[in-house]
Amino acid sequence: MTQPQPIPSGDASRPDQPFWSWIDAALVFALAVPCLFLSALLAKGVFALVPAPPSDAGKAITLQFVAYALWFGVLILLLKIRYDEPFWASLGWKIPWPRMGLTLFAGPVLVLTVAVLGQLLNTPVVDNSIEKLLHGRMSILLVGFFATTLGPLAEELIFRGFLQPLTIRTFGAAAGILLSSLPFALLHGPQYSWSWQHIVLLVLASSVFGYTRHRTGSTAASTLVHATYNLTFFAGYLLQRKELFS
Repeated sequence: MTQPQPIPSGDASRPDQPFWSWIDAALVFALAVPCLFLSALLAKGVFALVPAPPSDAGKAITLQFVAYALWFGVLILLLKIRYDEPFWASLGWKIPWPRMGLTLFAGPVLVLTVAVLGQLLNTPVVDNSIEKLLHGRMSILLVGFFATTLGPLAEELIFRGFLQPLTIRTFGAAAGILLSSLPFALLHGPQYSWSWQHIVLLVLASSVFGYTRHRTGSTAASTLVHATYNLTFFAGYLLQRKELFS
């Protein structure tokens, strides 16, 4: 009888079975701070070449974009040099995925759930650092575009595409999804003054993104849920600021 063959150490066709290790993850996350520092220097150089100084929103988004580019450059090199595997397939970017149509509604439904739970938890209204960037129509559109496209894409690739397969392999599905959601929530904690209610809601939303990734096997699916989740909040914000477009 033919014995089943084990999955090879580098097999991007099975994104639910990561071929990278915790040492690789430690290296990638350890290099996040140097990438951020270097991006600040590069962004400062770019701003010096621009005739008119950009807005605070433009500065923040440029800094974050450059930081993500450097950080993902590290990850691309790791996957290619150490394992000779492609970036997108390794991180589970798969289209189509099962029940794609239902995924479109997951983000707005999650927003409603978070809103109701936020009321039950008496979630305080805090001075959100993101809202400080929303001055003027162009800044609002710029932040909204990033929050509904590049932001969800980058976060899903790193947390659900790279980290979550490791945590699930080590701790099982439920614990793995939760454990990969904690750093995601803590990353956003400063935006909400470390309010515990907001942290709980962030863990909930992140766990839904993680469950989507695990259930469908596609990081593209969790990115869509994340993007429509942010888009629903952004649409609500625009409805409250109608005077900007009148």
